[in-house]
Amino acid sequence: MTDLRYADFAREADGVSPSYAEFSRAVAADGELLALIDTLPERSRQPNLLFGAVRLLGGPVSSWQAFRSFTLARWDAVAPEMRGRITQTNEAGRCAALLPLLASLPQPLALLEVGASAGLCLYPDRYAYRYGGQTVGSGVPLLDCDFVGEMSFLPTRLPEVVWRAGIDLNPLDVRSASDLAWLEALIWPEQEHRRARLRAAASIVAADPPLLVRGDLVEELPALAASAPADATLVVFHTSVLYLVPEARRQAFVSVVRSLPGHWISNEASHVLPFPGMPEPPAAHNVLALDGRPVAWTRGHGQALTVFPR
Repeated sequence: MTDLRYADFAREADGVSPSYAEFSRAVAADGELLALIDTLPERSRQPNLLFGAVRLLGGPVSSWQAFRSFTLARWDAVAPEMRGRITQTNEAGRCAALLPLLASLPQPLALLEVGASAGLCLYPDRYAYRYGGQTVGSGVPLLDCDFVGEMSFLPTRLPEVVWRAGIDLNPLDVRSASDLAWLEALIWPEQEHRRARLRAAASIVAADPPLLVRGDLVEELPALAASAPADATLVVFHTSVLYLVPEARRQAFVSVVRSLPGHWISNEASHVLPFPGMPEPPAAHNVLALDGRPVAWTRGHGQALTVFPR
């Protein structure tokens, strides 16, 4: 099972991170490494956790052999990092996929992110966006997104956000050097633009930190949602989070979020949050949906958005 997980991740990394694509295929065929990884709890065996933990400890990504040698030699240090952490990729670029929906809702907005990590995606009103030749907003970071679909789908202005909050099992604080180091370790080696983007977004968040609540997404959601301003449109959203949640708990979350006032934006893999009648998605794409209605394919880091015909 673990070998298939790494083989799947290799396909996701193809064309995006050549080193991680190579390493994932190598791990999938490496009995010694797989045996070590399988000593960890099932939720701790993810490729991003392995690669992030090794990089956090200063491990090399210059070659597979160097990476493998370091990982085997330092397994006593790598394993606790994988066991004690969760994947918390906090990619501000994902806001580019969310922005058209956020801008289309009644303003102002009260944003509540599930699986918020450090909360970088709670600031869609502070970033600038470029969809091909169309730019929205100004300043940095500038988030580029390849766009396919009717241009009328794209916003002409940024949303107005008056409240922002998040839930996470382990909220991160970008003002903490160690938390920021973990976020940087999760960025794929070849993607220096994402590292620069992380730092730019982190400076915005550090100057005006959001409310982040530690806890379970089902247990904490109703009370936190109830604390949002009554005169703002509540928007509960999440991106590439529910795959970390067991199926039964996932369904419980869907039931809770559907019972809340306001709107629900999901951006998850189609096998994680399925929609009846949906065609097979392109490789490594999520389904963007508003209130349970699919509207587009997206790439995981917000780098592409393909809108379904209306």
